[in-house]
Amino acid sequence: MSQENLNRRRVREELRRRIWDLMEETNIARFPRPVHGRIPNFVGAEQSALNLLKHDALKTVKTVKVNPDAPQRMVRELMLRTRRKVVMPTPRISEGFLLLDPDKIPGNAFSAASTIRGAFKYGERVDPQNLPEIDLIVAGSVVVDVFGGRLGKGEGYSELEYGILVECKKISPDIPIMTTVHDIQVVTERIPLELWDFTVDWIITPTKTLRAKGPRVRPKGILWEHVDREKLLRIPVLNSLFKRGGC
Repeated sequence: MSQENLNRRRVREELRRRIWDLMEETNIARFPRPVHGRIPNFVGAEQSALNLLKHDALKTVKTVKVNPDAPQRMVRELMLRTRRKVVMPTPRISEGFLLLDPDKIPGNAFSAASTIRGAFKYGERVDPQNLPEIDLIVAGSVVVDVFGGRLGKGEGYSELEYGILVECKKISPDIPIMTTVHDIQVVTERIPLELWDFTVDWIITPTKTLRAKGPRVRPKGILWEHVDREKLLRIPVLNSLFKRGGC
């Protein structure tokens, strides 16, 4: 690995660690704790979800892809309550994608269905090629900069999910991407991006909605040359796409 790559990864790891530490020290972190190594749950996550729901972009949205992490649980619930379908990747994409259809879930079960356990109970496992077209992505983040760069927990699953959905033509290059975070997770310095990273368009916190200042970055699909062989073997949907040469 070149020195440039090593420096970039060092900066990214330091940013993650700084925000995780800050969230724990200020007691903004919420269960599950400690938040290190996670998409961190935070005080005000519900308000961020409510702020996202008020965004003008939601007016025409019918299907939303939302990560399965704790701070976005209320996002998933609100999408169901407003009669929008939710595409939720299973943790580490180990069992592909779940489709939560509010028309097939009892109204009194929307809260339960928005949890990981409930999503497996009320959702349907769907091959990505059979998913509905997705109108909006809500991504979890550890850190996000004001230019739209984001960092997850460092394992690359959000980027793989994005790539899979691009390969299967379920998202368009101009799809809006939002993230819900606490204000202290937003930084002003630029996050150095990897080739497979995407940027967000909107940053939703408990107190404000920020439009990203930087150019939109959208990978054109899965960068197979950078996919770890272990992930190929561990993620059946990814392995299947690789063997088929696409969706």
